[in-house]
Amino acid sequence: MMKNETRKNASYVLMIINVLIVILISSNLRSPIISVSPVLTDIQDALKLDSFQVSLLTSIPLFMFATCSVLVSRFSHQFSISRFLMYSVIILSFGLFLRITGSVWMLFAGSVFIGLGICIGNVVTPGYIKNTFPKQIGLMTGIFAVSMNLTAALASGFSVRIGEWTGFGWRGSLGIWLIIAGLGLFVLILELIFSKKNPGQSKAALSVSDFNMFKSAQAWNISAFMGLQSLFYYCMMAWLPSFLTDYNMQGESTGWVLFVIQITMIPITFCAPIIASKMKDQRVLIVFICALMFTSTIMFAWLQSQWIYANAIIIGISNGLSFSLSILFFSTRTKNSANAVKISGMAQSVGYLIAAFGPPVFGKLHDWDPSWKSSFYFLSCAVVLMFYFGMKAARNKCVED
Repeated sequence: MMKNETRKNASYVLMIINVLIVILISSNLRSPIISVSPVLTDIQDALKLDSFQVSLLTSIPLFMFATCSVLVSRFSHQFSISRFLMYSVIILSFGLFLRITGSVWMLFAGSVFIGLGICIGNVVTPGYIKNTFPKQIGLMTGIFAVSMNLTAALASGFSVRIGEWTGFGWRGSLGIWLIIAGLGLFVLILELIFSKKNPGQSKAALSVSDFNMFKSAQAWNISAFMGLQSLFYYCMMAWLPSFLTDYNMQGESTGWVLFVIQITMIPITFCAPIIASKMKDQRVLIVFICALMFTSTIMFAWLQSQWIYANAIIIGISNGLSFSLSILFFSTRTKNSANAVKISGMAQSVGYLIAAFGPPVFGKLHDWDPSWKSSFYFLSCAVVLMFYFGMKAARNKCVED
């Protein structure tokens, strides 16, 4: 009787640790990058950087995502999945520390390590969720997405104030995320210790798969959907303040529009995976997402800043749904955790390469057509493509089939 009670208590403790791991790992996957933008001017002035050097602070991590995601998925089976996550947090922490040392070269080197650490977490965490919570994939994917977006919103809103509160300026704004990374490392060490003491409770072993993801049509559908929804998101985030300013909105008002988008995304990213995971297929959600995104682009092209907050809500709902669905596909469209990691790696490599072309094309079209209409027509075409690949990805068909 006592043994059964002890096992039950051990199971509860491990479950709490596992949930905390998902929350803290996901909290580290956007905030270290998002926190840079509000203090870019301070960094530029302090280290005498030119515009190209400043742009590298954002582009280096994205380049790491695009180039390393597939490599991470290929080597993930060589360690336990929790140990792999531990390495990601250690690499991330090292990068966060280097970035605030004050040297220009350390700033860029830190960005490389930050990109690599986040890349590992991005790729491996969906596999961890599938492996550890096989019956709660929708719920845990929702928690994963909410934690990521909530900390990103806090990073974008409070970076400057954090620097003021700490008294360290931009170094305080960027260095504060070492605390979140440290907490993530702490709970991963706790899981490792707990698993050694209770070997029967461990679920951390990652299965091995020789499946070639690049030969799967369904994997390409998921990757294209991931990339096109990311393209829409990054175009909006990169250019929204600029085109709203051209539409005669004040700078403070454009900030509130961004706030509405982020706040709208948070409940959506939590609820969407739970609902979607209970559906036989998710094609009706694809129709809904693409209809909202297409409506948004037409509203911007023809109504400009009219109904802007309604449009912000539309963007938040559609992007929250599309992002959550992309992450959910990694788990629900694979038959084991190894392939969940593989499709995560492939989709994020292909996806970030697709997304990287979005903002430059969007901006170049504005140079050609100052009204921004051509830029939004470009996004409308991207949404049509997203609908095509999304309808295929949303079928109840695994990548291995």
